[in-house]
Amino acid sequence: MTTTARHCAIAAACFIAAWVAPDALAHVQPGEAAGFLSGFEHPISGLDHVAAMVAVGLWGAQLGMPALWVLPVAFPLVMAFGGFLGFVGVSLPGVEYGIAASAILLGGAVAFEWKPPLAVAAVLVGVFAIFHGYAHGTELPAGENAALYSMGFVLATGCLHACGIAIGTLHRWPAGANVLRSLGAVIAAGGAFFMWQAFA
Repeated sequence: MTTTARHCAIAAACFIAAWVAPDALAHVQPGEAAGFLSGFEHPISGLDHVAAMVAVGLWGAQLGMPALWVLPVAFPLVMAFGGFLGFVGVSLPGVEYGIAASAILLGGAVAFEWKPPLAVAAVLVGVFAIFHGYAHGTELPAGENAALYSMGFVLATGCLHACGIAIGTLHRWPAGANVLRSLGAVIAAGGAFFMWQAFA
């Protein structure tokens, strides 16, 4: 297997794991796992969340170390804080617009291979993470454990970042770099569609 094929296989395995894991876990202590499963399923059930979270991994891979690990760590941590704001009912206007904007700007960053200072990239990712986390937090199913629910959506987010990082390793080759830029453009276009839906 060539290196490129190996990276594609890793990326495919990440996506499959993200979709299959909830079904596998559903057989383990359903009463206790319900909150975790609901949280895990939430990020992967919406294309707007998937697009932005994969874009974080793609962008981190483009930027290289230390952004490769800083961005995928910063996003879930700040997202958990956003989830807390949602749990306790803090008002945060424009959440859907913020989520759509995250796909537009993060996808655009990948498409144009934008290389800002690490602090700027981390702050940008963190700001968008608040909107994603808040959306998760406000949709906590009644009667389910908030802590397990939070663990679920943070873990799912990590899986999506890992998918982006795996795909992002293709940037080491000229053809792979073109593929990443194209993926970034697709994500940004998807974000524009999500923004249109938010305004509609």
